[in-house]
Amino acid sequence: MEIYRSILKDLAAWKDSRFRKPLVLQGARQVGKSWVLNKFGKECFDNCVYVNFDTMPEIKQDFARTKDPKRLINVLSMVSGMKIEPGRTLVILDEIQECNDALNSLKYFCEQTPEYTIVCAGSLLGVALNRQGASFPVGKVDFMHMYPVSFSEYLAATNPDLAEILQGITDIEPLPEVIHSKLVDTYKTYLVLGGMPEAVSRYADTYDWKQVDAILQNILIAYSLDFSKHIAARDIPRVFAVWNNIEGHLARDNRKFRYTEIQKGARAREYENAIEWLCLAGLTHRVFCVNTPHIPLAAYKNSSYFKMYLSDVGLLRSKFRLEPTSVLLGDRLFTEFKGVLSENYVLTSLVRQFGEEQFYWSSGNTAEIEFMLQYNGSIIPVEVKSGNSVTAKSLSEYRKKYEPDIAIRFSTRNLRKDDNLINIPLYLTDRLKDFL
Repeated sequence: MEIYRSILKDLAAWKDSRFRKPLVLQGARQVGKSWVLNKFGKECFDNCVYVNFDTMPEIKQDFARTKDPKRLINVLSMVSGMKIEPGRTLVILDEIQECNDALNSLKYFCEQTPEYTIVCAGSLLGVALNRQGASFPVGKVDFMHMYPVSFSEYLAATNPDLAEILQGITDIEPLPEVIHSKLVDTYKTYLVLGGMPEAVSRYADTYDWKQVDAILQNILIAYSLDFSKHIAARDIPRVFAVWNNIEGHLARDNRKFRYTEIQKGARAREYENAIEWLCLAGLTHRVFCVNTPHIPLAAYKNSSYFKMYLSDVGLLRSKFRLEPTSVLLGDRLFTEFKGVLSENYVLTSLVRQFGEEQFYWSSGNTAEIEFMLQYNGSIIPVEVKSGNSVTAKSLSEYRKKYEPDIAIRFSTRNLRKDDNLINIPLYLTDRLKDFL
């Protein structure tokens, strides 16, 4: 099954912008970057020239010899056998992190030949730019970030009627119970499946969880192989140690990352590079603690206290070795693992809507709010409950102490507003910005 990716709308808007610069599309491996760029080329251009620096290493020599964009266009035309025309041809430079000269050439495409449409993709671009000697054409490129398939995209592909109902919600009032129940069930399936495109497509075609699990395990293995390929030998054991302990940290009531859980006596400085690598590669998200919820949140973060989540909830479920059939066993999915799957799901949606930098609030050992948003000049507490039970003192304590203009609670309860508290069903997480 082909899944429509909403980023295609953003790409179309970028194409039509008169301020357009060469575009760099970032994202973790296997989230669909190459597919979406080729799809974009077919839908919006007469033809498309595709270059992959990983599978076509000989092209690197041409970018090393010259930075003249017109000469490079001629080379790409000869290699592809196509005439590259401004406004009619899309040039895709894939796995561009493998060729630093190609990255540098984007500056000259921007300055000298802005009429050509150049897009690049890089799974480990953040990692590559962090390497010693790497350079980047600052201010000469546009950026987009691509993530796994969202719940909204999954719903549109598998149940268009429900998706239309979901997108049509404008008022904060309860949905008909029959619709609400169907959406909760679909959300539970997504929580087990996750958003890796191959897994979503295979499930939509076969409904075979064994095939889905095999795909997710293969993706995890492929990520691990990247460690050995792209990391200095001295850092490989530490990256593996962090990667293999993420689910252990998240399984605890207090999900705060502890170095001593990796190795007795371990110190932050020994594992900082490993954690940074996983974040730059797009495999994990780091959420920092704030004790004082003031604007800007970044100024009040405690860098020593943070949580780490995976980029995809299906991969987290796979790392937990949680059987897919748990989705069929009522609320067992939520009572086990203490709702961490729901937290990870909400976080990935927040990142897509509000950016990579996310925070949580903690008041010592007495109270904790899963996420804190800074939006339109306000600090918004976001509580996550995996089921229907919403009894918890943390959000009540926070509201009494700081009197926020608005507070958000995600759960499987129906949509409703009580004073300044909005209860949003978990299947509407992708619509949070609309409700705010």
